[in-house]
Amino acid sequence: MNRRTAIFRSIGAAMLSCIWIIPLLWSVITALRSQHDPVSAGLLWTEPPTLANFADAWNSAPFPLYYGNTLIIVGGILAVQLVTVTLAGYAFGRLSFPGKAPLFALFLLQMMLPATALVVPNYQTMRFLGLIDNRLAIMLPAFASGFGTFLMTQTFRALPSEFEDAARIDGASWWQVLWHVYVPLARPSIVAFGVVSVCYHWNDFLWPLIVTNTPASRPLTVGLAAFTQSGESGEAWQLIMAGTLLTAIPLLVTFFIFQRRFISSFIQSGLR
Repeated sequence: MNRRTAIFRSIGAAMLSCIWIIPLLWSVITALRSQHDPVSAGLLWTEPPTLANFADAWNSAPFPLYYGNTLIIVGGILAVQLVTVTLAGYAFGRLSFPGKAPLFALFLLQMMLPATALVVPNYQTMRFLGLIDNRLAIMLPAFASGFGTFLMTQTFRALPSEFEDAARIDGASWWQVLWHVYVPLARPSIVAFGVVSVCYHWNDFLWPLIVTNTPASRPLTVGLAAFTQSGESGEAWQLIMAGTLLTAIPLLVTFFIFQRRFISSFIQSGLR
């Protein structure tokens, strides 16, 4: 029975994998399809595949600028988030102070609010600060993360207090205890949160679309939307798929290279 169950599970996993990979496979085949090879021809090419669509898409839109903006936005958000969620998680997980429970509940409330509900107040704040059409306008609302705070709080609460007691006896201050004791022990959770943060903000579309007006501050997602509506691409699905893959390839390559580290970090952090 155990062997039969394992076989059924493997077959089910293989079927789910096929369902997941079909859109990606169609995108790759279409992006490699010649401009004279109609998409309606099916999955098989009627002409030899070509990489010309990637070159045409790259030259038709300022993708280097979009890549630079995206890296700055994603990297800046992650750098600040790692500081804020670590400090907040340590405060809620290991310290005692007045109003701790209500304040932590407010952080959890942020997780329950849909992102679209905060668009109008965030936009009004960015306009008041004069940051519209600026990369900082995309980054600023994401500097604090309710999910990251909750994850790090639960992680710090689960760590043994004996390590902190030993560090205190040796004369370590609170920030030395945090940096030299808790942060190394919480590294799997930090990596897991970093993966979630990078994937989410790399693919974020609505908020960057609202607060950006020119290519100078647009990330890849908004730039791709502008590219698909431009005259260069029109109804040319080959160019659109090539541009889409140019946007998705960095995350896919990064995942395939570090997939074992990603999976182990999620498992060790208890995140499912």
